Amino acid sequence: MVMPEIPDHYLRSGQAPPPRTLVDILYDTAARYPDAPGIDDGAVQLTYSEMVVDIEQGARWLAARGIGRGDRIGIRMPSGSYSLYMAVLSVLAAGASYVPVDADDPEERATLVFGEAAVAGVITEAGLIRGPGSSRGWTAAPPAVGDDAWIIFTSGSTGVPKGVAVTHRNAAAFIDAEAQMFLQDNPIGPGDRVLAGLSVAFDASCEEMWLAWRHGACLVPAPRELVRSGMDLGPWLIARDVTVVSTVPTLAALWPAEALEAVRLLIFGGEACPPELAERLVTDGREVWNTYGPTEATVVSCGARLDGVGPVSIGGPLAGWDLAVVDHAGIPVEYGGVGELVIGGVGLARYLDPGKDAEKYAPMPSLGWDRAYRSGDLVRLESDGLYFQGRADDQVKVGGRRIELGEVDSALVHLPGVSGGAAAVRKTASGTPVLVGYIASTDPAFDLDAARAHLAAALPAAMVPRLVLLDELPTRTSGKVDRDGLPWPPPGHEHDGHLDLGGTMGWLAGMWQDVLGAAVDGPEADFFALGGGSLSAAQLVVALRGRYPEMTVAQLYDHPRLGSLAGFLEDIDRRNPSPIAVTERVVAPTPMLTRVAQVLLTVPLTTLTGLQWVTWLAVLNNIAASLYPLPWLVTVNWWLIAVAFAAFITPLGRMGTAVLGARALLSGLKPGTYRRGGPEHLRVWLAERLADASGAENQAGAPWLVYYARALGNSIGKGVDLHSAPPVTGMLSIGHRSSVEPEVDLSGHWIDGDQFHVGGITIGTDATIGARTALLPGAVVGKNADVAPGSAVVGKVKNGQYWKGSPAVKSGKARHPWPDHRPPRAAHWVAVYGVSSLLLGALPLASLAAGLAVLGWAARQTTTVNDAVRAAAPWIPLATAVALGLYAVMTVIGVRALSIGLHEGYHPVRSRAGWQLWATERLMDAARNYLFPLYASLLTPVWLRVLGARVGRNTEISTALLTPKFTVVEDGAFLADDTMVASYELGGGWIHVATATVGKRAFLGNSGITQPGRRVPDDGLVAVLSATPAKAKTGSSWLGSPPIRLRRSVDQADIALTYHPPMRLKVTRAAVETCRLIPVMVTFALGAATLAGLQLLVLRGGYGLAALGGGAVLLITGAVAGTTAVIAKWIVVGRIRVGEHPLWSSFVWRNEVSDTFVETVAAPWFARAASGTPVMNLWLRALGAKIGRGVWCETYWLPEADLVSLGNGSTVNRGCVVQTHLFHDRIMRMDTVVLEKGATLGTHCVALPASRIGAGATIGPASLVMRGDEVPPSTRWQGNPIAPWLAPRKRAPSADPIPDSRSTPA
Repeated sequence: MVMPEIPDHYLRSGQAPPPRTLVDILYDTAARYPDAPGIDDGAVQLTYSEMVVDIEQGARWLAARGIGRGDRIGIRMPSGSYSLYMAVLSVLAAGASYVPVDADDPEERATLVFGEAAVAGVITEAGLIRGPGSSRGWTAAPPAVGDDAWIIFTSGSTGVPKGVAVTHRNAAAFIDAEAQMFLQDNPIGPGDRVLAGLSVAFDASCEEMWLAWRHGACLVPAPRELVRSGMDLGPWLIARDVTVVSTVPTLAALWPAEALEAVRLLIFGGEACPPELAERLVTDGREVWNTYGPTEATVVSCGARLDGVGPVSIGGPLAGWDLAVVDHAGIPVEYGGVGELVIGGVGLARYLDPGKDAEKYAPMPSLGWDRAYRSGDLVRLESDGLYFQGRADDQVKVGGRRIELGEVDSALVHLPGVSGGAAAVRKTASGTPVLVGYIASTDPAFDLDAARAHLAAALPAAMVPRLVLLDELPTRTSGKVDRDGLPWPPPGHEHDGHLDLGGTMGWLAGMWQDVLGAAVDGPEADFFALGGGSLSAAQLVVALRGRYPEMTVAQLYDHPRLGSLAGFLEDIDRRNPSPIAVTERVVAPTPMLTRVAQVLLTVPLTTLTGLQWVTWLAVLNNIAASLYPLPWLVTVNWWLIAVAFAAFITPLGRMGTAVLGARALLSGLKPGTYRRGGPEHLRVWLAERLADASGAENQAGAPWLVYYARALGNSIGKGVDLHSAPPVTGMLSIGHRSSVEPEVDLSGHWIDGDQFHVGGITIGTDATIGARTALLPGAVVGKNADVAPGSAVVGKVKNGQYWKGSPAVKSGKARHPWPDHRPPRAAHWVAVYGVSSLLLGALPLASLAAGLAVLGWAARQTTTVNDAVRAAAPWIPLATAVALGLYAVMTVIGVRALSIGLHEGYHPVRSRAGWQLWATERLMDAARNYLFPLYASLLTPVWLRVLGARVGRNTEISTALLTPKFTVVEDGAFLADDTMVASYELGGGWIHVATATVGKRAFLGNSGITQPGRRVPDDGLVAVLSATPAKAKTGSSWLGSPPIRLRRSVDQADIALTYHPPMRLKVTRAAVETCRLIPVMVTFALGAATLAGLQLLVLRGGYGLAALGGGAVLLITGAVAGTTAVIAKWIVVGRIRVGEHPLWSSFVWRNEVSDTFVETVAAPWFARAASGTPVMNLWLRALGAKIGRGVWCETYWLPEADLVSLGNGSTVNRGCVVQTHLFHDRIMRMDTVVLEKGATLGTHCVALPASRIGAGATIGPASLVMRGDEVPPSTRWQGNPIAPWLAPRKRAPSADPIPDSRSTPA
């Protein structure tokens, strides 16, 4: 009989990769990708060059303590920290091998492992401690290929763990062989992020590490509490942008499919992969592999790429490995035969125990192999791969860990009072494998809790079984325990859904039931699956803060499962055994003297604005008199008009006024913290109001903005692109060639309770600051650094780094996607920008002039001002229509003309394309103010289509700022207030634009940003103050900056009132929205009345009297405007109460009419000038808000004022929105927002409905207070969404990398 041969494709030992060491691999990668991030644990991120520096220092640190080549070093450090991995690499760099033990394993296990391995030392969090072994005495040096790299202990059948030593030759061959398998069409590279979720005591962790470090990708360690919970790793993968995952099928089965949407390589191993799981997870753009390999053959011996169809194979051997399937006599089986898998080749490791090594790695004469590892696994041999059939012994895998049941059996039978014990693997009703320990005892009072504690002290956590007490164990005829006969479910136990929860988990389950009103049936219960949403999440967090004051809503999203959240809270208890003490903060109200001063100073400020009006009045008189020499017209010499025009109208004159005032007021002001309402604060407030009153601030992006900034005392380098207003304090420093995009807050001050913080801001050479970023006092952005749009910089951004988020954190190396070279200066474009700025500013004046011409024509035959007013009044509606219509036509012509020849890509800022993009954004921004009734209406989609945007059907678009040519809004999309879509990006002298898309039925929340090239996914949501992620799957929801995945359920309502209204509702809405023209007519009438009032002063006392009295006239006009808005609010909507209304309902439309009165009547004439004054408080009270004594409020954005309560001495800083409604799913939900006494809402914050900020609490700038969130009194929070605002910890000096206390970047 001819013995079957092993198929050739199962013999690949001759194809082994060339020999090298792990250290060689790392240095090769660092040479290729020195600036790519190599590890990022969420607190510290290191590039490959930084890693090399760290590990070389670590190797020297070990050498100085007598550790050298050939030594064995134990490692026992908590998972999830970058310092653990730097310790591993430092040991390897010193030429030693590492022997890992999980930090959570019992001391008994650590003692056994370190003793068996005879380690010379053990690295812990506390440093290097002496081990039971001794050093070989060799100096530290790079390892040879034959040196051991690691020694990992596997479960032992006799109850004693087995140490397996893997050499550098073994390990490097494995890593290089895998590189020939995965993602051959688009290999792993610096853009990838690899999950590190396994304990380093588990050999599969080596695959995680080197999948990253072999290819220049970034290793992303998972936090310890998430590793324990397993299920909640899913949302974390999304938040951390993980693209490569190696895990066990049991864990992956717990994650929702969307958790892996960004993952392009998914590797299974450790246990059998169910076909249905493969079918679910194999998708276009993602490779899914099933791998197999014992520790004894270096992690992985074979693998198969899965196609999601048919049975799951473990594939064929890696390059360098041999595989044979043999029967009980050691003879290879034929195709279709089942036998034991035997492994040979370059991956064979060795046991530390020579006897065990000789037994398990004995020669196989029948195969002609000198050394072979008998796996004990049964497989079926097929031509297309091997198919796993089970174990030939009692070794099992649970959660990817290989466990010898004999080791667990040994621990069970050694429990006090136990007469017999046996372990087995069983499956719960959800299919999750669980290790069960069955014990028999004759003691009627046997204590299971004590037995569990005894096992936890003797076994690793993964090997501690769930205990079941039996009278006796079932046996076979041989007398051995019949594992198959061990009962499941256990006798006397109900289904897993009726667990008796205790401790933290039981307490937490009770809170869940209180909030959700649903039964919580066990550790695997999911908060959101039980019906939780954003509001109930906030309610739960508020309840938890009674015991855990720093708990955040984001942490609940990270730990949605009961068991996971309980474990997370217990971790907090362990870290902080004592409650955190909170010192009560008492905030003094704004002083009465300050409030009186503000009211008095309003008069000269308004008088300055009045001088502009008087100048224009003189121009109108001269022009009208030349056409119709009426008796009530008063002419003035054109030269005098020219002087006034130069002083009060031209940009130079306006900026000169602001500069002189600011320089005089702020002389001697130093960075620091001052009293709110004190002299320093009042001087800054007055200087800013002066800049506003003169009109100097309205020059964004104009070429003279740089000169204005310098004149204020700021230091501005050469070649700077400054598209945001500079601070009046003069404390800004911008290096050469830097770029500041639109709507960046550079003011450098904010109010915190009764304190006023002011400080400098430094932006280094060639840095870029993204749009709508807030730079806090003292912020420093290093040279060549980038800050993403919508961020908040609290401290220092280092040179060459890319930071994003609020608070901004390091996200890698500054990417600088623009061309490497800097474009030529092109000085002539400075003049083009300057002239364009004047022309753009003249557009609203031209439209107003056309409207006034209608009134002038009506009054052409009058003899007195009063007659003129009576004659012109009936023509106000027509004049308003002419002004609006002309401005709309000019805007359309301008935007359309400016789009000619524009295309996606990078263009020099000083170029035709750069000028076109800048001018387009200025036009679009101005249109939101001057054509406000067109927005948030049925006409908005039509208007945007006319401008060139691609807008689908049934869209709802509010005051969006967008570049029409590059904007796509698909059917059914919703863009809320102040959204920014496809706005240009700056950097390196270049301006970038690309198409941005809001998908079908997608929602972009208030102040949300969709950058060029990004897309809000179909049926997706990007929440308030959030940025659209680079990649997002259909139906996904995102929150925060940087955006994190938000779990939410879509609320259902009558579709006729949300997406598909009947014609009668469309007609009714159109009729109501037509009423939004009324406030525009009112504001036009107020303007005409103001001119008439000034004309009366001219007739009574000449232009001098008009100049002196202009401020008083404007104050009267402002009072009328504010009162008109109040009256309109109470007539149109009345008192607003907590509740909800669908989009297509009368209340929503009427509320928009009321808002138009605020935005077009009150805001320009009154509210903006009254910012921060007691007059603002009076007006907000009249609108229905509850405003306490001494409140400082710098915003009028209280959409439903009745629902707002601001306690005594509270503060609402500039740019804030007290957002009392949300419009998700086209349903307007309203609730209260409360700031208790002394509470602070920092600059550019948004507080969502049902939120409450406790007395004396502070919300830092650029923060989002979630719906239903309640901030405890006297605490400090910041971020989007908010989290405790703690002082950052700095990295320890790099001279002593092991042990390492570095937890946050400097």
